[in-house]
Formats: sequence, C-alpha cells, structure tokens
Amino acid sequence: MIKDRFLICQRPAEKARGFLWEFVGGKVEKGETKEQALIRECQEELAITVEPHDIFMEVSHEYSDITVHLSLFNCSIIRGQPQLLEHIDMKWITTAEIPNYDFCSADEEILGKLKFYC
Repeated sequence: MIKDRFLICQRPAEKARGFLWEFVGGKVEKGETKEQALIRECQEELAITVEPHDIFMEVSHEYSDITVHLSLFNCSIIRGQPQLLEHIDMKWITTAEIPNYDFCSADEEILGKLKFYC
C-alpha cells in the first residue's frame, strides 16, 4: 500500500474473467515459494521488483472452471514503476473506492478485510 492506497489491475478481455479487477500475482511454479512467485509475477506483469513482507490474508475460491488459492502479501516496490505489460489498466485506490470497481469474486473476502483493517 502507498499512503492508504493499494494497487489493483484490470484483466484483459480475452482472459477468463476479462475486464474484472484483481490483485497482481499468479500461479506458484514448481520449486517456488509464494514469495518467489510474487516477485516473478510482479516482474512479468508490471516490470517492478517487490519485497514481500507478511501475508495479509489467504483465501481459497471455486470458480466453475478453476479453484484458486490466493495469498495476499503486504509488500514494497523496491525497484521500478508499474507498467501495463499484461493488464489493460491499473489503479492505486483507497478502500472507499472499492465499490467503484468490479472485482474477481475470489477477491471479495480480501476486499472485506481491507475495508475493515484500513
């Protein structure tokens, strides 16, 4: 988060759950830790280097086509400025702005906790 704001990104139209907003990240590859996956995904998706801190929350969610296990980290950007390499938009938002965006349903529980703690 930056001064009570957190980063969200909008999925491209051609991907599952196209045009919905989400947190940056992706699949943990074989032999990777969750932290290593976050670092790699941020480099691939946004061209930034992050330093993961503690886990804010973990969630499992079933879609009709896939079950996802999300680990949301508190982290810092230590190098670079976010660039749109895979997403179609990105925003730094406050918890008050959450209702202005349509999020992936897997993120709903996380958004609720953000509203409560921030």
